[in-house]
Amino acid sequence: MTPEAIIQTACNFALGILALAFLLTVYRVVRGPALPDRVMALDMLVGIAIGFIGVIAIRTGYPLYIDIAIALGLVGFLATVAFARFILTRGTGGEPWPTPASVQEPGSGKRKGKRAGAKKPSKTTNGDGGKAPIAKPQGSKRSGR
Repeated sequence: MTPEAIIQTACNFALGILALAFLLTVYRVVRGPALPDRVMALDMLVGIAIGFIGVIAIRTGYPLYIDIAIALGLVGFLATVAFARFILTRGTGGEPWPTPASVQEPGSGKRKGKRAGAKKPSKTTNGDGGKAPIAKPQGSKRSGR
C-alpha cells in the first residue's frame, strides 16, 4: 500500500466516524432534556465541524483550512461562554419558573447554618461566656515629641 492510499483510507474512516458523531449530536440538540444538554451538544457540533475541516485539510493538502479550524474553535468557545452566561441568568429550563404563591417572603424561613440559641461572643469577653475580661494589649508608651 502506498502512503497516499493509507491517508485516503484513514480520511474516509475519519469522515465516517465524524458523520456518525454529527448525527448523534444533532439528535441530542433536538431531543436534549434540558437547555444545558443542548448547549453541550452545540459545543460538540463545533468540535465535530473542526474535525471535518481538519480531515478536509489533510485530504486536499491545503493548509489554510487549519487556520479556519482554529478560528472556528475560538468562535465556538466564545459562543459556549455566552450560552453559559445566558443559562446562569435565565435558569436551566429543567424546572418550572416559581409562581408568586411558591416564592417565600424574605425573612420568613428558618435560618440555615446557625445553631439555635447560639450567641456571638461579646466584645468585652474572651469568648468564654463572660467569665474573664479581655486583657488590654500592653505596648510601649510613645514618647512625646
